[in-house]
Amino acid sequence: MSLHKEIKFETEICEYLAGHGWLYSSDDTGYDRAKALYPPDLIAWVQETQPQAWEILTKNHGSQAEITLLDRVREQIDQRGTLDVLRHGVELIGLRQPLIVAQFKPALGINSEILARYEANRLRVIRQVHYSLHNENSIDLVLFLNGIPVATSELKTDFTQSIQDAIDQYRFDRHPSPKGQSPEPLLSFPRGALVHFAVSNSEVHMVTKLSGPATVFLPFNQGNEGGAGNPVNLDGHRTAYLWEKVWERESWLEILGRYLIAQKDKKKVIERLIFPRFHQLDVTRKIQEAVTADGPGAKYLVQHSAGSGKTNSIAWTAHFLADLHDKENRKVFDTVVVVSDRTVIDTQLQEALFDFERQSGVVATIKGSEGSKSAELAEALSGSKKIVVCTIQTFPFALETVRSLAATKGKRFAVIADEAHSSQTGEAAANLKAVLTPEEIKEIAEGGEVSAEDILAAQMAGRANEGGITYVAFTATPKTKTLEIFGTRPDPSRKPAKDNIPHAFHVYSMKQAIEEGFILDVLRNYTPYKLAFKLAHEGEVVDEKQVERSTAMKRIMGWVKLHPYNIAQKVQIVVEHYRSYVSTLLDGKAKAMVVVSSRLEAVRWQLAIERYIKEQGYPLKTLVAFSGEVNDKESGPDSFTENSKALNPNLNGRDIREAFKGDEYQILLVANKFQTGFDQPLLCGMYVDKRLAGIQAVQTLSRLNRAYPGKDTTYVV
Repeated sequence: MSLHKEIKFETEICEYLAGHGWLYSSDDTGYDRAKALYPPDLIAWVQETQPQAWEILTKNHGSQAEITLLDRVREQIDQRGTLDVLRHGVELIGLRQPLIVAQFKPALGINSEILARYEANRLRVIRQVHYSLHNENSIDLVLFLNGIPVATSELKTDFTQSIQDAIDQYRFDRHPSPKGQSPEPLLSFPRGALVHFAVSNSEVHMVTKLSGPATVFLPFNQGNEGGAGNPVNLDGHRTAYLWEKVWERESWLEILGRYLIAQKDKKKVIERLIFPRFHQLDVTRKIQEAVTADGPGAKYLVQHSAGSGKTNSIAWTAHFLADLHDKENRKVFDTVVVVSDRTVIDTQLQEALFDFERQSGVVATIKGSEGSKSAELAEALSGSKKIVVCTIQTFPFALETVRSLAATKGKRFAVIADEAHSSQTGEAAANLKAVLTPEEIKEIAEGGEVSAEDILAAQMAGRANEGGITYVAFTATPKTKTLEIFGTRPDPSRKPAKDNIPHAFHVYSMKQAIEEGFILDVLRNYTPYKLAFKLAHEGEVVDEKQVERSTAMKRIMGWVKLHPYNIAQKVQIVVEHYRSYVSTLLDGKAKAMVVVSSRLEAVRWQLAIERYIKEQGYPLKTLVAFSGEVNDKESGPDSFTENSKALNPNLNGRDIREAFKGDEYQILLVANKFQTGFDQPLLCGMYVDKRLAGIQAVQTLSRLNRAYPGKDTTYVV
């Protein structure tokens, strides 16, 4: 019964594809399992699209022309990987230029010869492909492009089996390198199919590298009411989007040609292939559609949770907007500006663009000193650079330059703002009061950090629409002001109102990220530690909330929180809780963060925690992070900074983020620093001695939610 339903499911998918531009083989007749190629399509593609090259091949090799071509393609795939061969073809003796094995759609669609080759691409689905060199195992579906395998799929029907059965079939029965045997060409990385899909009626999961039982599949689902899974489809299966939209001819060719990224190690060996998750594919396509329809000058807010893969989403968005052309084949943007403090993003953009186009030098990164930033920016923005990456410190200069060039020279820009954070606000500082709450302004005065979102909102507040500049803001936790300025209003002609509330252009929620396993639910082990003390106040016992309602009482509260006895008690609780519950996690690698209210508290906490650890003889080390300097005569005669020998004696000029990555330090104390934009997957415990509310609470607690192998427990005290 189960096999019957699975066959029916298989038939339904294949017949749909066959009716929508795909070639369809009901069995694997003609498939060469040793070469992992479908020779009829590869040969026919070359003969049809490059007749002169084929003529030279037959002239040089006679009856061996076909086998020469197949052997060369297989050899090049083994050496360079499937993706590189698909995108850049193969060289053969006697041919003046590489033989093209696939044609992807160019950004500028005016070359009729290229467009003819694009239309001639042969997409084929083959059922029950016997792939193995060692047994008669078969894979339900294999997808080919011009005879080269690009995807495999194992199908299960929910009536009898689940998505996990399909995943386990890959993990345990589809090993790319069986023990003691030669590798399986179709399944080997990166020389086989580019992606493998586990598919049921209700869910899709995918992976680009099979590793036997260690294989980890990622969800490739649309999301359902803000969570994981897929919504009900009244017209068929919940997963029909896979073959109706993702595998749709133009869509699939675009994914293969523009989305897939081969990441290489220092020796230039491919170590992983990045295939977009569904929300990444969805947002990048919808932004392009919206910009094409709206033209330059609109604003888009992308609300994607931690764990959404924002670095890749931003890289794809920047690449696609840089190449975007309108219906008249005119370039939409002169330059795309990306503001990000992610150290990998400029390298990733450079590598991705080179991989796509074999063209280097199209990405510029502005890292100059204060005096040279303006000159660097002006040169990059007025030159031939497709994409300019700048840090949050440089961002105000970039905005000023972009506005000037848009106003005076008619240039058009896309500005993509990432969730970068900094305590250095530069020229934007004066404008920030318009978009920050009094509490946020107070925190900045205490060394707190400002986000790119804040700077952009401050620059935009009160300004009329700028026709030549499109803004795309990526954030996990948008503030109200950000939503007002960048959100999509139901009626764009009206200002935000109760009946015209702005919303994000695209959402990948924290709930979905948690349910899909990309981040953890940090509130599962949340323990409130009540500050217990009594203040004689007209004979009443005053709790913390009552204290905070009075300015006079706040001062008393501050004195109590800073009292050495109170801090010592809390230090003991933190250290002993860490040792008992946190330190044993992740094979002893788990770390913790302590969040305090002020820089002064940070200094006193650090001195107290180091004193306690030393007294107890514990093998623990701590770091403290805050901006600026603190003068506290009770703690020492000299001013304190995070580089002071009294606080971080072994830091020796290292960056705190980098120092905390290794095994040397276990606990990090912070005061208005590293509560946003700080990714440390080994964090499993957080001790909060500070009032947190709203977005700040979400951002701070989210430091704990980064996934790590074996990480399934976190503690918040």
